[in-house]
Amino acid sequence: MKELPQLNGMDLAALLCSRVCHDVISPVGAIANGLELLDEDSDEETKAIAMDLVRSSAKNASAKLQFCRIAFGAAGSAGADIDTGDAEGVAHAYFGTERRTELEWHGERTFMAKNKVKLLLNLLLVSLGAIPRGGVVNAQIADPNGTPSFTVTCTGKKARVPPLFLDLLNGTFQEQLDAHAIQPIYTLRLAKDCDMVVSAILQEESVVFSARTA
Repeated sequence: MKELPQLNGMDLAALLCSRVCHDVISPVGAIANGLELLDEDSDEETKAIAMDLVRSSAKNASAKLQFCRIAFGAAGSAGADIDTGDAEGVAHAYFGTERRTELEWHGERTFMAKNKVKLLLNLLLVSLGAIPRGGVVNAQIADPNGTPSFTVTCTGKKARVPPLFLDLLNGTFQEQLDAHAIQPIYTLRLAKDCDMVVSAILQEESVVFSARTA
């Protein structure tokens, strides 16, 4: 893994906040639209549709925020471990908002170093870009109580290693640092902090991401 683009703590925080806002703005906007419909002098059928929109959008917004709390946030005191069962729960809920992609999670439930759990969740986000037409994402945790390693296999039509992520791995990244680029950069910074090496390999209609101790 090559050197990552340099940015200071303030810029990293600002870009991550922008990324979180990008994730939740759509369902929150849909809630606002649903409430506007309810405020109007609408018929009962329209009001029922509006309430369904508010309920589903609120559920999606909650799922995304809970996922982001662990994937990007502090999620406990500094240096604390995280229950991988909690991480699995928020990951399944997040993928529930991605209607075209199914998540499979395999690994013993245990407590694991916070940044390693955050790394796995961020690899799951990267994996969504590997199968833009949807498919199946299989996450496996090996040796969770010893020296953990992660393998995330994404299978779907037109599977490819996300170009931005590939450029970061190869040291050829020349794009502008923005909310779109920050998540894969943050993923690789987490890996570096955990002394792990990330790789991505295309195998026919699957992309295999792995993170292992250097």
